Amino acid sequence: MKERPVVLALGSNLGDRLANLQRAVNLLCGDGLRCTAVSGVYETAPVGGPPQDDYLNAVLLGRSGLPAGEILQLAQAAEAELHRVRAERWGPRTLDVDVIAYGDEISPDARLTLPHPRAHERAFVLVPWLEADPEAVLPGHGNVAGLVAATGTADVRRLDDVVLTLPPARPREAVT
Repeated sequence: MKERPVVLALGSNLGDRLANLQRAVNLLCGDGLRCTAVSGVYETAPVGGPPQDDYLNAVLLGRSGLPAGEILQLAQAAEAELHRVRAERWGPRTLDVDVIAYGDEISPDARLTLPHPRAHERAFVLVPWLEADPEAVLPGHGNVAGLVAATGTADVRRLDDVVLTLPPARPREAVT
């Protein structure tokens, strides 16, 4: 299958939030997902759910030839590795990985709606995505720069002294 762009939003507000995000990057990049960029780290207030601590957020960009459902499986495996507990909707979590977009795919599937149904209104997704890809377009909603202008950036604070790094590219297996 032809490789397509993948946009993943990462968030953490439990435990060592920064270490959780870096571990997620390390887990996600590799077999099946060739990571190409990661945004800076942003601190944001929680949206919805019970009272809880602020989040650290970032966006990870990559390319993959896997079906979208397998990208979701990678995301959920990373969450499980960091012991994410789904006790209540929009509750605190060690790691949240959302598949925001997969190429220009649009799908209403309840298991994986593409693009993410609320991405266009979430500054904590849009601002880091725009940093990582200034030409980004959210399928069905338009360019991310315009969406950032519409949502604003007041509740999104970049942590300038914090950096996530992509792991070294793994050599591809030789086909024999």
